[in-house]
Amino acid sequence: MKPMTDDPINILTTVSIPETDVERIRAVSPRIKLHVHPTRDFGVIPEELLDSIEILYTMYTLPEPDQVPSLRWIQAHTTGIDQFHGHSLLDADIILTTMSGSSAPQMAEFALMCVLALGHRLPQIMGSSAEEQWAEGRYSRFEPHELFNSTVGILGYGSIGREVARLFRTLGATVLATKRDLKKTADEGYNLEGLGDPEADLPDRLYPPEATRSMVSLCDYVVIALPLTSKTQGAVNADVIKAMKPGSFIIDVSRGSILDHGALIEALNSGHLAGAALDVYPVEPLPESSPLWDMKNVILSPHLAGSTPQYFTRAIDLFTLNLDHYLADRPLLNRYDPAQGY
Repeated sequence: MKPMTDDPINILTTVSIPETDVERIRAVSPRIKLHVHPTRDFGVIPEELLDSIEILYTMYTLPEPDQVPSLRWIQAHTTGIDQFHGHSLLDADIILTTMSGSSAPQMAEFALMCVLALGHRLPQIMGSSAEEQWAEGRYSRFEPHELFNSTVGILGYGSIGREVARLFRTLGATVLATKRDLKKTADEGYNLEGLGDPEADLPDRLYPPEATRSMVSLCDYVVIALPLTSKTQGAVNADVIKAMKPGSFIIDVSRGSILDHGALIEALNSGHLAGAALDVYPVEPLPESSPLWDMKNVILSPHLAGSTPQYFTRAIDLFTLNLDHYLADRPLLNRYDPAQGY
């Protein structure tokens, strides 16, 4: 993988990067030649530039292999890369790395916000205040479910799940989690200093995905933080939802195709689930006809849990760190594994 010592390294970004971050990338090495072309259409980029590109920084789209004969590494601007699934470049001898870890703080905080809001009946309280009347029977009507001494189940113990665990354990919750490979519990990806759970020490128990139903039956709250792959698509199905503890809550900050919304709506209508918080949906925007809009115990957000003003800073921190690794011929962080799909 090691580049020639004195040759320039042409980097193309199709993401509109702030100028301060552009300079940070260029400052990594005098060999770096950064070309900024914000676009989703590689057809508008000069052919001679594409021919020379060694590193591509992109968010939504990929070029065809014959357009980029010199390409050796793709850095995605996102944690999830399901937008690239099925593309022929993923089968080529090209490294693909993700932004895993850079979204962990804001997404874990979002999950915590939703758990506290659902447990303390904030949607119902705000609905009552909108009526401009002092709520009668408020103690029973808005009886809270404390996070302290509750059990939280995390589906997917990656960078986001580990930060969720850290926050929830701090507030006195028992933490359970599912993890694909229980033989490899250490987090070898990118992490912000002081966050997460590098050695998977925080969960009271780790479960394999096959034991998801057993785990959720014990949980007061279930947080979905799985990547979208062929194995996780539809993973939180009717059987999993039926196995959940009666009166529990579900929070989804993963991808819309993982949770069965038909089964979710049925469980909410029947009272089997006490509430839900959703940031992602099978169809986005969420259709106006969805009954979820009218449910008073549901928090709906428009796919923004990963949004933060600090995202670019964190993303370029990771990219420049990976550039240092690339120049030193060291393994890159957050390398995509085709066998796992993330």
